[in-house]
Amino acid sequence: MARLQNKVAIVTGAAGGMGESIARLFAQEGASVLATDIQFEKMNTWVQEARKHSLSIECISHDVTSESDWQKVVEKAVQLYGKIDILINNAGVYQPMETTELTSLERWNKILSINLTSAFLGAKAALPHLKKSGKGSIVNNSSIAGLVGGNGAAYSSSKAGMLLLTKDQAIEFAPFNIRVNSIHPGGVMTPMTEHILPADSAARDAMMKAMCPLGRIGEAIEIAYGALFLASDESSYMTGAELVIDGGLTAR
Repeated sequence: MARLQNKVAIVTGAAGGMGESIARLFAQEGASVLATDIQFEKMNTWVQEARKHSLSIECISHDVTSESDWQKVVEKAVQLYGKIDILINNAGVYQPMETTELTSLERWNKILSINLTSAFLGAKAALPHLKKSGKGSIVNNSSIAGLVGGNGAAYSSSKAGMLLLTKDQAIEFAPFNIRVNSIHPGGVMTPMTEHILPADSAARDAMMKAMCPLGRIGEAIEIAYGALFLASDESSYMTGAELVIDGGLTAR
C-alpha cells in the first residue's frame, strides 16, 4: 500500500465521483494529496473524514478555468508539502448529445474551458515544480468521447482536445522526465452521470448489457486504479498514451 510513497499529488474535480476516488486512493497509497474542486463544502466533508484515518490529504476551493486560482493551488501544494510530483486533471462537466445546431457559443466556450483549457492551465502552473521533481507525471482524464463520435459537438471536441493536448505535452515535457498520459473512461457511475441513466436498476443493467461487452457500468474506483498506475513509477516508460477503461465498449 505504498505505490506513491513520498509523492505529492494535486487532484482536481475531487468533490465526488472519480476525483474523490482518485484522491482517496492516492493518499491510501502513500501520497500527500491536495484535492481541489469548486464544490468546496462537499469535498471538505469527505476529506475531513479521511484525515481521521491518518490520510495525508488537504483540500482547497478551485475554479479550474481561472489562471489565478491555479497559481493559488500550486502555491498551496508547495506550502503544504514542499513539492509537486503528480497532477491529475480530472475536473470536467458532462453534457453529451448536444448538437451543433442547439449548442450556443456560450455553452461551447464553457464546456471547452472546463474540460480542456483547465488542463492546459494546470500543466502550465505546475510545470516548474514538476520539472524539479525529476519524475513528474500528469494524468488527464478524458473520455471515450475523445476517441469516437456521437457524444455531442462540444463535449466530444473537449475530450478529443484533451487527447491531443496530452500527446503534445508528452513530447514537450519528455526532456524534463515528465510523463503525460490520458485516461478514457466509458460509462461510469458518478454523481455527474447518474441523472442521465435510467433510474430503474434493471433498465440500467439492460442498457449496459446491450452497449458494453462486460455488460455493466463502471465504478469510479476502477478509473482511480488506472490513474494510480499512470501516476506511479510503475508506468515509467509510458508517455503520450491513452488508457481506455470502458468495459470493451469501443472494441466493437
